Amino acid sequence: MKLISVEELKALVQQSAGLCVSIYMPVAQGTEIQQNPIRFKNLIREAEDKIVEYGLEKKEAAELLEPVRAEIDRENFWETQSNLLAIFVGSGFFRYYSCPVNFKELVVVSDNFHVKPLMPLLTGNNLFYVLALSQKEVRLIECTAYSAGEVEVENLPKSLEEALQYDQTAKEGQFRIAMAKGGTNNSAQHPGSFHGQGSPDQDDVKQEILQYFHIIDGALHEYLRDKTAPLVLAGVEYLFPVYREANTYPHLVEAGITGNPKLLKPEELRAEAWPLVEPLFLQDQSEAIAQYRDLTGSDKISADLKEAVSAAYFGRVDRLFVALGVQQWGTFNPHTNAVQIHPDAEVGDEDLLNAAAIQTLLNGGTVYAMPPEKVPDAAPLAAIFRY
Repeated sequence: MKLISVEELKALVQQSAGLCVSIYMPVAQGTEIQQNPIRFKNLIREAEDKIVEYGLEKKEAAELLEPVRAEIDRENFWETQSNLLAIFVGSGFFRYYSCPVNFKELVVVSDNFHVKPLMPLLTGNNLFYVLALSQKEVRLIECTAYSAGEVEVENLPKSLEEALQYDQTAKEGQFRIAMAKGGTNNSAQHPGSFHGQGSPDQDDVKQEILQYFHIIDGALHEYLRDKTAPLVLAGVEYLFPVYREANTYPHLVEAGITGNPKLLKPEELRAEAWPLVEPLFLQDQSEAIAQYRDLTGSDKISADLKEAVSAAYFGRVDRLFVALGVQQWGTFNPHTNAVQIHPDAEVGDEDLLNAAAIQTLLNGGTVYAMPPEKVPDAAPLAAIFRY
């Protein structure tokens, strides 16, 4: 079962494949699993018809969707799927994801992939990280309420030994971080990344671990730059205060996961961390809604679709509340700043709610995808502006 990751979502919204086909199919389970192939064929037929309406020949439409048919015709394909199958196809591009959320059948053919149904998995109020720490291993796990996966971080050491470079060069004081020439009492230092914190004594285990954690924090500083997702520590408890001393990431969670993290898979770490971060997410969404209400009557908010779509494109939206299961079809021309809204989907239309969510995400804003009744002002979308 392939779950979508944050980086893959960003790749999707940035994919310039020309014609983009998005298919969402709820997957039947148990005794009704035999219905899936029939429902899938119906959705593929609908997708072909919409591709032809978009301007391609029927043969071209069939060829575009052939990789989808080939993949899903695999033996036991349906036994490995979760609640929802999300399929994305373009010229030379094909991805599909198994998603543990519920959503109705939907086929969209547009200039952009329709990703709004996936945003509750990845944006707004449920992205967080787990840093699994030990002296012999370091892992950063990117998590949502539904998924977890290890991510590669440039310059992140694999162990304390690697970080402190226990070789003859290191013994001479030439560590990657600042180490005094000739001993800890010598004020002359080699350049490095310790940045004035002093020179830990190699014989002091705690100072070596602190030095190790400074290196880890330095690597994470680059990866987590400008992010606001909570970071949860996992490791033996005595390491926590040492890491906090080295930490510079402002969103480190107070509580942690105690024990040997090497024994836990990413999904197990996610499950243990979720109760620690869920209250933070609920608080964040509640505070965002409260902020919107406090700004009532000002020009810092809007539930007007045309204004919000334009503002999202030009990077003005800081927080966007958008309704799930609702589409508002139309077009936006960034050159003229013109928004056209249509009661039903027309050729070349896109879901403007999806467009606003994509642009908000790409411009560093936060998207809260939620049931329609929870969106402020009972509108299909509502925005808080940066300016």
